[in-house]
Amino acid sequence: MASSESRAALWRGTLAVVVSACCFGSISPLTVIATDRGMALESIQTWRYFTSAVLVMVYGWWVRRGAPPASPSSSVRPWYHPSVLLVAGGGQAMVATLALAALRWLPAATASFLFYTYPAWVTVISAVRGLEPIDRTRVLALLLALGGIGAMVGAPSAASLSPIGLVVILSGALVYALYIPVLNGLQRGRDAIGVTRAICVGGTVCFAAWSIPSGTLFAIPDATALGASMLQGALASGAFFGFLAGLRVLGNVRTAITSTVEPFWTTMLGVVLLGQPVGVGTLIGGGAIMGAVLLLQRPVASRSAQSS
Repeated sequence: MASSESRAALWRGTLAVVVSACCFGSISPLTVIATDRGMALESIQTWRYFTSAVLVMVYGWWVRRGAPPASPSSSVRPWYHPSVLLVAGGGQAMVATLALAALRWLPAATASFLFYTYPAWVTVISAVRGLEPIDRTRVLALLLALGGIGAMVGAPSAASLSPIGLVVILSGALVYALYIPVLNGLQRGRDAIGVTRAICVGGTVCFAAWSIPSGTLFAIPDATALGASMLQGALASGAFFGFLAGLRVLGNVRTAITSTVEPFWTTMLGVVLLGQPVGVGTLIGGGAIMGAVLLLQRPVASRSAQSS
């Protein structure tokens, strides 16, 4: 019975991460809509995180209305502590900034492939630190996921790799790989609502500190641009909850690899919303990514069982 319960929890965690990845994957087209209408990137992100913060605050109040206030633990800082906001929100803002800034020097397909090497960084970091066992199943799932990304967007050629762009996008992937275990650590002694509040409020503060001095915060071209920005916030608030819920169950490596369904979802949105054709690479890459997700459902064998 315990085994079936743990397997059900594993599937629920996987589903939460997949839904989260689809929400995150829907943000890129909305960003394009807003920027094409003349809205500055820092303004878009400020309104996005502000919308997420408001929704998360309202949801947290609604869930806990009538419940007695939780007694704070002296060993755990509250979500609104400046250091927690800096780590949660600042890390998220740094990843988003690096990933989007790299598009100045790299084609979108190349940047996407290079950014989604972050599961490899998570796997390597977890192995070096001894946080999670790395067996042949996870290595195979990692290779399948990366191969799927490569099949969908095309492996980057040497001629297209700007040295500056390469450093920026790989820095974004490495920062995200380091950020995932940090988020996992923030959940110790805190619930998903508290961590999500820290991410959204901290992200709002970081991007507001950029958009206010630049004078772009209220430079909104039209309602469509603002609506696209705020819709990102609505999607992101749900995505954060799903990601954190799955991370708590799956751990760093499984969460990172399962999240690679995001570019597949983004590709399919391009087909449905923009009428882009489906290539053979899309079908092969999507199949490889889903194969990696299914492969990760296999339980990790214990070290004693492996040695025997």
